[in-house]
Amino acid sequence: MALELWQTLKEAIYAYTGLSPVVFFTALALAFAIYQVISGWFASPFDDVNRHQRARSLAQEDEPPIPQPVQVGEITEEELKQYDGSDPQKPLLMAIKHQIYDVTQSRMFYGPGGPYALFAGKDASRALAKMSFEEKDLTWDISGLGPFELDALQDWEYKFVSKYAKVGTVIVAGSEPETAASVSEPVENVDRDAHVTTTPEKTVVDKSDEAPAETELKE
Repeated sequence: MALELWQTLKEAIYAYTGLSPVVFFTALALAFAIYQVISGWFASPFDDVNRHQRARSLAQEDEPPIPQPVQVGEITEEELKQYDGSDPQKPLLMAIKHQIYDVTQSRMFYGPGGPYALFAGKDASRALAKMSFEEKDLTWDISGLGPFELDALQDWEYKFVSKYAKVGTVIVAGSEPETAASVSEPVENVDRDAHVTTTPEKTVVDKSDEAPAETELKE
């Protein structure tokens, strides 16, 4: 039955095209390949957009959900290093000018392997201002920076404030300017030569070394 069907098909191909079955199917495969190539040239750009959107949707489905930001309060620089992304169970944090932000939602940038991964778990204000990736600039100290660098740091801060949740503050010894000590008690200034004791309320003069009174000289 199969042989009879194949024989009938060969006769029909030859009768309608004048070609042998081998040549006919070869030409048919070649025409299909040419069609695929030409249709690729004139493909709609929306096809690529839809394809990327589908790929992104699949990737997002595979990723675990981003946890809600958790307030960490006031922590030290050493404690902040625990949130550099090396532990996937902890949020991804970084700080600007002592203010800590949760950047977990941008793990692709600040997480391990990301272009800004070295900033995670640190207050890298100086590095951000200078756009530096050097280890020496991974610090909160922004002293000595110029106006252009300070403006760049301000732009980074605006971006973080608008995009990420603030979850704490970095405690750094010596980072704040020292305040003048308040005076709680009057301070006595003693002039030893004149024996004058000065207080905010009164001035007392010790007359023990003064010249004798005029009446004593007459005696």
